[in-house]
Amino acid sequence: MMTMNNSCSPTHVFKRDGTLVPYSRQRITNAIYRAAVAIGGRDKDKAEELALLVESIICNNYSNQHPPMVEQVQDIVEKVLIEEGHAAVAKHFILYRATQNDKRKAKLSKSKVHQGNIPYQKIYEVLVWASDHDLNSVEKMNQRIAMGDFRDICLESDAAYEFDVQAAAELIAERKGQARIVVVAGPSSSGKTTTTRKLAHYLSKKGMGLVELNIDHYFFDLEMHPVDEFGDHDFETPQALDLELINQHVKQLMAGEKVLIPKYDFASGTRALNQTPMQIKPTDVILIDSLHGLYGDMLKGIDKGSVFKVYIETLLQMKGANGKFIRWTDLRLMRRMIRDEQHRAYDPRQTLTHWHYVRNAELRNILPYINTADYIINGAVPYELPIMRNRLYDHFKEWEQDYKDDPRRVDAYLRAKRVREMLESITPVTDESPVPETSHFREFIGGSIYDVH
Repeated sequence: MMTMNNSCSPTHVFKRDGTLVPYSRQRITNAIYRAAVAIGGRDKDKAEELALLVESIICNNYSNQHPPMVEQVQDIVEKVLIEEGHAAVAKHFILYRATQNDKRKAKLSKSKVHQGNIPYQKIYEVLVWASDHDLNSVEKMNQRIAMGDFRDICLESDAAYEFDVQAAAELIAERKGQARIVVVAGPSSSGKTTTTRKLAHYLSKKGMGLVELNIDHYFFDLEMHPVDEFGDHDFETPQALDLELINQHVKQLMAGEKVLIPKYDFASGTRALNQTPMQIKPTDVILIDSLHGLYGDMLKGIDKGSVFKVYIETLLQMKGANGKFIRWTDLRLMRRMIRDEQHRAYDPRQTLTHWHYVRNAELRNILPYINTADYIINGAVPYELPIMRNRLYDHFKEWEQDYKDDPRRVDAYLRAKRVREMLESITPVTDESPVPETSHFREFIGGSIYDVH
């Protein structure tokens, strides 16, 4: 057992690029706890105790005049985990470090993303549609808005989206009797909720009985999620959900058994077990709307032939004023800002500073499974950009300045700068009435006829 030296407290560490940043014991605690959560552990006190041991070793080997590198701190974490009898946690921590190193190497060598994770055929279809409607560049869209075409842009965009949803419904209906589960998956703010409602509507017209299983009720209590030095919870990972209980309940429902669904209170961040009874008929289809619907453990052990997976992403194919395609993640970032502010009392600035968690979770736990989807829906609508320009431009301009010289908020600064530059070139639209009440974009700006919150 190692002994602790409490006679000092580190003040700084060196990042990989040589930047000197403030030391944070909470960051170490969070890293240890995250590794423990990944293998089913949830002892936060033990994570804090181990972090203190790590800090003690740092004090014994480094000084405030000669602080350690981040890599050296991580080496100490591995050493502590192994010597304190937490080999499984250490193994996950080591694997995570290796994965992050591989990503950094890939960036440096400008390696291409694996083609299996990119729906090229769907992207090509969206690009052709955008070109045919003069919506493949900000310049062309601005010209159409100047001509008074905004209402037409809304109608054309929604028609393309509805075509996608109906096509997915047709494919599901073809497997009537075989498909027992329909999953609507996709990254944050891609439009899953409204898409799920629309699919249910189309499928019910085809005589299919659907029962929705609300995965949000399977979140662990908020206090069980890792917290960073800013007090922000990482609830974007699959491990934030009780995957084992989800899997158990789905299997029981398919077997005709009655289950008691938990109830999650987002206001308090707590879950109550065994709350709502649920049972389905032999002909019913379970409908699941989930960020991690493609993640293997959720439906582990269930016959793949009984599951139809729909994936939705904001596959916008529009070039900005800089000649580069607008990033899909930036669309979803803005959507979530507006939705969370209106419906969850969440400040847009918090959404920006939390977004790195969203992206990390997507890259690890969502994008690698795109190729397992049975159908892909484009959830982007070009007309959202002029509306976002009116709603959010001033915010991004402010955030860019606020985080410009903050070494702890580099991610937030870079995103704010990129989105501000993109929005700056777009003609703003203040009148949102042309957006149909049936539009899935209303899920974010409000006014939807669907129960989406």
